[in-house]
Amino acid sequence: MRLMPVLCCALPLTACAAALPEADPQQAWIELYSTPGNTLMAQKLDGKKVSDGRFFQVSPGNHELRARFQFDIDNGGGTMGNPRQITCHLKVKYDFVAGQRYRLEARPAAMTTQAWLYALPRKPLKQVTVDKCGPL
Repeated sequence: MRLMPVLCCALPLTACAAALPEADPQQAWIELYSTPGNTLMAQKLDGKKVSDGRFFQVSPGNHELRARFQFDIDNGGGTMGNPRQITCHLKVKYDFVAGQRYRLEARPAAMTTQAWLYALPRKPLKQVTVDKCGPL
């Protein structure tokens, strides 16, 4: 009987640790990356919500990817100041190639963000457009 509460608590955590599927060589693979403590998650591909915000697999060709990047900033209030969370909405349009691996990276830059699309291994392709940023 004591095992049931432990399983109920542990089961939701397995979704975060689930392995990524194998890359389909007929599609382009786009992973998302940010430094620990920040959150970068895919939101939409060509206007449609994605099922897993950690990566995209897309058919070759031109696509529009949208992602949300969240990070904390210090309010400057010393030890009494609480950090504020900033949310930035990112957009990148690119002509993806089948079998190629890409990485969308974002990092905080004051009250906004800098984001780039890379071809792996680490070849910069395009700076990502920041639609809007702010405390949300």
